[in-house]
Amino acid sequence: MLRAIILGAAAGGGFPQWNSAGPGCRRARAGDPAAKPRTQASVAVSADGARWLVLNASPDIAAQIAATPALHPVPAAGRVRHSPIAGVAVTGAEVDTIAGLLTLRERHPFGLHAGAAVLRVLAENPIFNVLDPALVPRRELPLERAVPVADGAGAPLGLTLEAFAVPGKVALYQEGEADPGRADDGETIGLSVSAGGEAVVFIPGCAAMTPALRARLSGAACVLFDGTLFHDDEMILAGAGTKTGARMGHMSIAGPRGTLAAFADIPVRRRILIHINNTNPVLLADSAERAIVREAGWEVAEDGMEIRLG
Repeated sequence: MLRAIILGAAAGGGFPQWNSAGPGCRRARAGDPAAKPRTQASVAVSADGARWLVLNASPDIAAQIAATPALHPVPAAGRVRHSPIAGVAVTGAEVDTIAGLLTLRERHPFGLHAGAAVLRVLAENPIFNVLDPALVPRRELPLERAVPVADGAGAPLGLTLEAFAVPGKVALYQEGEADPGRADDGETIGLSVSAGGEAVVFIPGCAAMTPALRARLSGAACVLFDGTLFHDDEMILAGAGTKTGARMGHMSIAGPRGTLAAFADIPVRRRILIHINNTNPVLLADSAERAIVREAGWEVAEDGMEIRLG
């Protein structure tokens, strides 16, 4: 059986975001049950329920581990430190996907799986050397090729991981002053994690649907897909930013080129929106936008949601 636990469902900053006084964040902060708080996007996947691969090490990973019993340390004779986390795989070099690696520095062995672009960022930033390479080997993920996932010592986890390029952006801190344009060469990747003939596809950031991506997703058992914004100009209209979703490398949910339209004719057994920005009204269980996505066959990810396949 393939198990996946959504550790965090929100985009960067979480929900409520620490410096947002937007209506949704105010409701979440006040304890409104229709505005459930969410931490920054991350998923844990396992084939045996004992050893877990974490997809994206968010800045909230310590709180996410504390909230997830499956990731709690297990006591053993002569051993004080332990973690069920046996591997981490990341989809890009954004702060939201790699900052949590620094929290995992307490001499715990695990395999770190990333594309070439991310490994270059880690190599260029010596702060990540707190992860002893003898305990945390960095393994490059090839594109379009399934590879077995192993822990830090090389023991297999019973999971197969396949990375593939999706349209996206370079990390925000790499942009410079000018818009660098869309990146299509692996700066942003999606991950398909499989075991026992079933797979979860994780794509928290995607700038556009392409024919290749459409073909890959057709027939998928479960897709966790970029739900950052409902409308492309949402953050501008909310006074929360100056960029459109497209400028940030994210499809909007609505619109003729949005996620709902793109997936309308793609057969997917279960489809879940993840990486949801605090301005997005689908976070609110009583919103018209939540009703729209539900009617279209989509679920909205929540922290702690568990998926079982097989």
